[in-house]
Amino acid sequence: MTQDEVLDEFRAAGALLTGHFILTSGRRSSTFLQKMFVFQDPARTERLCKALAAKLKEAFGHIDVVVSPAVGGIVPGYETARHLGARAIFVEREGGKFALRRGFEIRPEDRVLVIEDIITTGLSLRETVDALRDHPGHLVGAACLIDRSGGKADLGGVPRVALASLEIPDYAPDNLPPELAALPAVKPGSRGLAS
Repeated sequence: MTQDEVLDEFRAAGALLTGHFILTSGRRSSTFLQKMFVFQDPARTERLCKALAAKLKEAFGHIDVVVSPAVGGIVPGYETARHLGARAIFVEREGGKFALRRGFEIRPEDRVLVIEDIITTGLSLRETVDALRDHPGHLVGAACLIDRSGGKADLGGVPRVALASLEIPDYAPDNLPPELAALPAVKPGSRGLAS
């Protein structure tokens, strides 16, 4: 699947939004990728995650476990794991930090891959990587459907694969371009959800 085909899937789902958005990082952007509009369509989600799985097999070979950050990474993590023939588990917040809960385990022989939905600053992915450092297994890399940092986000030193990579500008809240500052801000992400 080409980058244009990935973006066409987001456009067709009404998931490529324009306006003034407060990203989960707190930064602001005129573009928001509302992946939940994509994930509400199982066939569309399958097409994207199957294409990501093919790219991941080529990059990393066999994967035993896919770990995703809750909430946004669970659906693409699960669906991509299905196409990789891997187990799908997730980290969630416990005491303000990501942790494996619910009895999820990683065995010493497991080849582990972290999958996120959209990367902007890489914070959720880095926090997921940090949560896995105390567990056995071999962390082979990280992946996402769309990397909106254009490959610049710090992922904690792990190799990355993105189905599509874009450079979508984002801004500090006190340094907005006038056209963005003139629009009302909306916060569509999930980071503020109670744990």
